[in-house]
Amino acid sequence: MIVTAPLAALGRFVLGALALAGRIALFAAEALSHLLRPPFYTREFLHACLQIGWLSLPVVGLTAVFTGGALALQIYSGGARFSAESVVPSIVAIGMTRELGPVLGGLMVAARVASSIAAEIGTMKVTEQIDALVTLSTNPMKYLTVPRVLAATLTVPLLVGVGDVIGIMGGWIVGVSRLDFNSATYIKNTWDFLEFWDVGSGLVKGAAFGFIVAVMGCYHGMQSGRGAQGVGRATKSAVVGASILILGANYLLTEAFFSA
Repeated sequence: MIVTAPLAALGRFVLGALALAGRIALFAAEALSHLLRPPFYTREFLHACLQIGWLSLPVVGLTAVFTGGALALQIYSGGARFSAESVVPSIVAIGMTRELGPVLGGLMVAARVASSIAAEIGTMKVTEQIDALVTLSTNPMKYLTVPRVLAATLTVPLLVGVGDVIGIMGGWIVGVSRLDFNSATYIKNTWDFLEFWDVGSGLVKGAAFGFIVAVMGCYHGMQSGRGAQGVGRATKSAVVGASILILGANYLLTEAFFSA
C-alpha cells in the first residue's frame, strides 16, 4: 500500500491533467465552430479589440524596449570574448523577431488579458448574468467567448509586430549611446540581416498565443466557482495555464518553423 500510494496519486494527477486538456480542447473547438456562424456581435468584438490590443500596447512596448536594450548589452559582452561585437545588431534583430518579441509579448498579454477575461466572465457567472443571457436566448459562447477569441487572435500579432520594432529600437539606443556603434551602420546591419520569415514566424506565433490567451481566460471564467474565492482561482488558473501553453506552443512552433 505504501509503495502503490504514490503511483496512484501520480495516476490521478495524469488522468486529471488529460481530462482538463480534453475539456479545453473541446471548448476551443466549439469556439472555432461559432466563428463563421451568425449572429455576429460586432460591438463586443470592437470592444475586445480595444481592451486586448490597444490597452495592452504600453506594457508590451515597455517590455520590448528594456528587453532589446538588455539583449544588446548581453550580446556585446559575450561577443567581446570572441572579438565578435559586430554581431550585436543582427542577433538583437533575430532574437526579438523570432523569440523574445512574441514570447514576452504573449506572456505580458496573458498576465493582463487572461486574468481580466477570467475575472470578468467569472463575476458574470457568480452574479448569474450568464444565466440571464441564456434566458434572453443569447448564446454565451457567441456573445462572450467568440468576440474575445477573434479579437485576441487578430490583435496580438499586431502587438508582437510593434514590440519587435520597439525592441530593436531599444537595442539600437543602447548600441549607439552605450556601445559606440555608428547609428547608420547599426540600422543597415539590422535591415540586411533580417529576412521575411524571421518576422513572419513571430507574427504567426503571436496569433497562436493570442488564441491561447483568450481561450484560457474564457474557459476558466466559464468554469469559475461560486464566490470571490472561485473567481480568484479561475483568474490564477487562466494566467498559469495560458503561460504554460504559450511556452509549450512556442517550442512546437519553433520546431516546425526552424528545425533542420
